[in-house]
Amino acid sequence: MNIISYILWNPDLVAFSLGPLSIRWYSLCWLVGLLGAYLMVRRQYREQGIKDEIFEPLFFYCFIGILVGARLGHCLFYEPDYFLSSGKHVVEMLLPVHFMPDGAWRFTGYEGLASHGGTLGLIVALWLYVRHTGLNVWRVLDNIAIATPVTACFIRLGNLMNSEIIGKITDVPWAFIFERVDTMPRHPGQLYEAIAYAILLVIGWVAYRRRPQRVGTGFFFGLCLTYIFTARFFIEFTKDIQEAFEAGMPLNMGQLLSIPFIIIGVVCMMRSKKGVSK
Repeated sequence: MNIISYILWNPDLVAFSLGPLSIRWYSLCWLVGLLGAYLMVRRQYREQGIKDEIFEPLFFYCFIGILVGARLGHCLFYEPDYFLSSGKHVVEMLLPVHFMPDGAWRFTGYEGLASHGGTLGLIVALWLYVRHTGLNVWRVLDNIAIATPVTACFIRLGNLMNSEIIGKITDVPWAFIFERVDTMPRHPGQLYEAIAYAILLVIGWVAYRRRPQRVGTGFFFGLCLTYIFTARFFIEFTKDIQEAFEAGMPLNMGQLLSIPFIIIGVVCMMRSKKGVSK
């Protein structure tokens, strides 16, 4: 095996520093992704004649919903034995800290976020936002769905910069050697997902520009769920398992959690043909 023919990957985790404050690539990717979605949805709201004061709370609801949902999703779907084993571990699930054996603690940030949990958290947050603003729920879901791929794309690029969620060992010529992990060439599963989501961003935006009247029918929400989680289901075949308990499973946890979202997405797209909720 000639490792020279593969992509050696070991970027600095820190994008830049401002005095004592270090900004990591992962955090930067999250912020860029959220900012991109923010700008897109603001434009959509203005085009649809929705007042700015109704739009402004949306970012807060989405940010909190995605973060809380993604964190709880990781802890409960992938590591429940650890996080539910003691009161301190429950605190670690909720706060970005880790308790040391000697009783001390250190700030770690949220190490472990699950996209399936983030999606559930976002849906709950949007339901609360709809109750607060009185907007039609399908209009809100469709608008968010059009912009969601930009955030998903940048989050996966952040995973790539962190050398996490790595792929299985392979000999494809575009394999990455994640030097922070080992010396084996692996599928860049994070990059596969990022590219898939970038394609969905173009598809969704073009469809919106051509037929903006579809916003409010659930079509874009259904398209987003169906596309993202179908792509996720098949890309998971190139990924290494995240937790040991997945080793003996015919489908890994990511795939199992994707199936309900695919079904919901298809149902929403079929429902949208009736043209309900303008």
